[in-house]
Order: sequence, then structure tokens, then C-alpha cells
Amino acid sequence: MSNQYNDYDNDTRYDDEYEYEDQQVVDNKAVRGYRIVIIILAVILVALSVVYFNMHREQQQEYALLEQDRTRIQGDLDSLIVSFDDLQIKNDSMAANLEEANKLVDQLKNERRLNYAKIRAYEKEVGTLKTIMQSYLRQIDSLNTVNKKLTKENVNYKKQISTERLRADMAEERAVELTNKVRVGSVIRVRSIGMEALNAKSKPITRVKGAARLRVNCVISANELAEPGNKTVYVCVTSPEGYLISTPNATSFTFEGEQKLYSSCREVDYKATQDLPVAIYIDGSNFTAGTYKVEIYIDGRLSGESEVALR
Repeated sequence: MSNQYNDYDNDTRYDDEYEYEDQQVVDNKAVRGYRIVIIILAVILVALSVVYFNMHREQQQEYALLEQDRTRIQGDLDSLIVSFDDLQIKNDSMAANLEEANKLVDQLKNERRLNYAKIRAYEKEVGTLKTIMQSYLRQIDSLNTVNKKLTKENVNYKKQISTERLRADMAEERAVELTNKVRVGSVIRVRSIGMEALNAKSKPITRVKGAARLRVNCVISANELAEPGNKTVYVCVTSPEGYLISTPNATSFTFEGEQKLYSSCREVDYKATQDLPVAIYIDGSNFTAGTYKVEIYIDGRLSGESEVALR
């Protein structure tokens, strides 16, 4: 009996040990399963973290690129606005383009949700404005070219006009010079001027103190440049004391724009082609001995002068 019990106890002990070992095996498998699940979840979490990080980084890069595009487009618009202002052309088309550029700048500054579609739309409008600007610049270049050509032609015309004016001035100066030469050359000259004392019977005497009159003798030279015809010959005689010998009834003539008294005068018929001897008489009394100055004027010009000593 005791052996049977012993065998029974041994079998029971062995069964308990087997159950305990089986339970340990099950627990170990469960732990391994949990570990695997935890590892898988950790890997998934890491993968998700990497994906999230990459997506966040791409979003950051995309945002940075969009901001760069915004800055670039805004810079282009600012440049266009300055260019439109610099053109200084006042017309409706230019004003509309400038207003459109300013409107785009305001929209771009106030844009909160940028994306590539909006950036492309802005780029398209800026490109259109740039095309318009280039068209204006080409027109201005063309106008500048025409203006330079006209300026050059104007300068040439001015030079030509200046040259012609200079030639005209030179011709006028030559004409004036020639006129002056002709005028000077046309002056009627008087030579062989002399004077003698006469008595009451118009006979020459040796002493001027007893003279009743003076006779001025001269020769009017021929001058084909002078105008022929009737000429008035004025004689001015200054006494040794320095006063003009004249009569109470004597008048004046015009010399160099002023009136001048004369001692005597005479009308002659001047032929211009031949010399003309002339004698002019001056009545008076109380003549004194000494040197007399004799001046002869014709056509308002001094034709000749001389000094004559009388005893």
C-alpha cells in the first residue's frame, strides 16, 4: 500500500511540475509576443516620426521657397513701379499699368496663404507688366534715336546757319567797308589853298592891315567817285587872334551832325571829271598881320585846310 501511495505521490508531483513548466512556457511566449509588438510599435513610431519630420521639413522648405518667390516678385514689382515712374510719360495706359503694379504689390504683401498656383499667377501678371515695360522702353529708345538724329541735324543746321550768318555778316562788313571806302573815296578834295589881301577895288595889296576884303583861292580836284552837280563851297577863316572871321548876316551849315558858322560861301557847278579853280571873297576890315587858318567844306565834309601868313 505504501508503495502505491508513494507512486501516486510521485505521479502527482511530476504532473504538477509538468503543469508549472507548461505555464512557464506559455508565459515566456506571451512576453516574447509583447516584446515583438512593442518593437513593431516602436519601429512604426520611429517611421512615423521620420515621415512627420520629413514632411515638416519639406513644408518648411516649401514655405521658405514660397517666401523667396514672394520677395522676388515683390522686388520685380517695386522695380517696375520705379521704372514706370522714371519714364515720366503721362498717358492713360501708363497710369493704368502703374496702378496695376501698385495693386499687385498690396495684394502680395497682404497674402497670407501662399501656394504655387498663386505664385505662378503673380509671376504671370508681373511677366505681362515686364513685357509692357519693355515695349515702352523700345518706343523710348526709338524716340531717343530719332531725337538724337534730329538733334544732330539741328546742330548741323545751326552750324550751317551760323556759317551762312557769318558769311552774311562778313559780306555786310565788306559792304560797309566798301561803302565807307567809296564814301571816303567820293569826298571832294580841295588843294592849292591860298589867300591874299585886296583893297576896295579888289586889287591885291602887300599889307593886310589896309585890306577891304580877303580872297581865298583853291582848286577843287576831279573825283569820278564823287557825285557831280551844284555844290556849295563853305570857307571858314580863323584870324591870328583865334576868332572866326564872319559877317553879321552869316549863317551856318551842317558838319558832322552839328551846326557850324562860316566866313563865306559860293555855289559851283562840279563836273567831277575835271579840276575846278575857285575864288571866294570875304568882306571885312581891321585885318591884322599874322597866320590865318583856312578850312573849306563841301557836302558837309572837310575837303581841305591850310594856314596862310599875311603881312
